[in-house]
Amino acid sequence: MRILGLDYGEKRIGVALSDELGIAAHGLTVIQRKGVQNDIHAIEELVSTNGVENIVIGYPVRLNGEEGISCQKVNEFILLLEKNLMVPIIREDEIFTTMEAQTVLRETKTKRKKRKEVIDKIAACFILQTYLNRLSLKKHEREEDKTVERT
Repeated sequence: MRILGLDYGEKRIGVALSDELGIAAHGLTVIQRKGVQNDIHAIEELVSTNGVENIVIGYPVRLNGEEGISCQKVNEFILLLEKNLMVPIIREDEIFTTMEAQTVLRETKTKRKKRKEVIDKIAACFILQTYLNRLSLKKHEREEDKTVERT
């Protein structure tokens, strides 16, 4: 089962893809925003060519837990995706993902120009990996519950 991760932004959409086992996220591409229909078409192509079954999109909730204007923009984009794709879309809190990506790029001494090219893809990886880790944890907890019930 492949899952696509999206970091939705004003100018770019970072894209990550899980491995077939749903364990690890890998940076895939960055979509340069050229209009909503072009964005949707690019994501449709990625879903189709990679056999994607779910999409996880970063959801920019504020530190106090409230939804702001950025959440509204993501929600509007999700509605458009849902009209065009027959794939479930999951919101994943993206707090600090861009900052984490910037930190990684600085620590690896990535040049400033290159950082701009890949930061959204790396943020999408963090968003997707957070979701995959939570899925794995839930699966592990369910397995433990079954073991306890048997004893």
